[in-house]
Amino acid sequence: MKRVSTTLAVLAIAGLSAGILSLTENRTGNAAPNAGATAVFAGGCFWSVEKTFDAVDGVTETVSGYAGGTKPNPTYADHEGYVEAVKVTYDPAKVSYAKLLDAYWHSIDPFNARGQFCDEGPAYRTVIFTGTEDEVQQAKATKQEISDRFRQGVTTDVKPATTFVAAEDYHQNYHTLNPVRYELYKRGCGRVGRLAEIWGEKSS
Repeated sequence: MKRVSTTLAVLAIAGLSAGILSLTENRTGNAAPNAGATAVFAGGCFWSVEKTFDAVDGVTETVSGYAGGTKPNPTYADHEGYVEAVKVTYDPAKVSYAKLLDAYWHSIDPFNARGQFCDEGPAYRTVIFTGTEDEVQQAKATKQEISDRFRQGVTTDVKPATTFVAAEDYHQNYHTLNPVRYELYKRGCGRVGRLAEIWGEKSS
């Protein structure tokens, strides 16, 4: 997988080792008992997508995982047919779906059909997984607004939410538990510069 080799290469340059930890059957994220609405977004590396939504007021839980595929029991080593994604649980009384979309768009390169930044391949495509017709309409409307604003096609897909499987425990809360490694990865991958180029101060 190109993503695996690329990410490890970036970490190796920093003199670090990402390591491969043993998998567990009980995969968890930064789980919280709060009930709420959910949304699923794929934006390349799920470490970065999770970090984006953890910073949004009203979000109560984020879980990194694999979405949109059909093969049983996807893993980081083998999730063909899936994209890396994050399941976001949020309180609609505190944050709207429109605000989640705004945070999402400003955290990705919506014009890259090959993946995101240094992570290329089918698993790193950008996708908004929708659960209701209202979400479909909002996602498509904002996609068109961005296309019109920049006068180019937006390659992010809008698809019905189907499968979501939580990723291995060592991927959850990665930016919090491994802040130095995460920041080195993010900057080495070219994320910071490209987002600033597109979105300016609103990049995340």
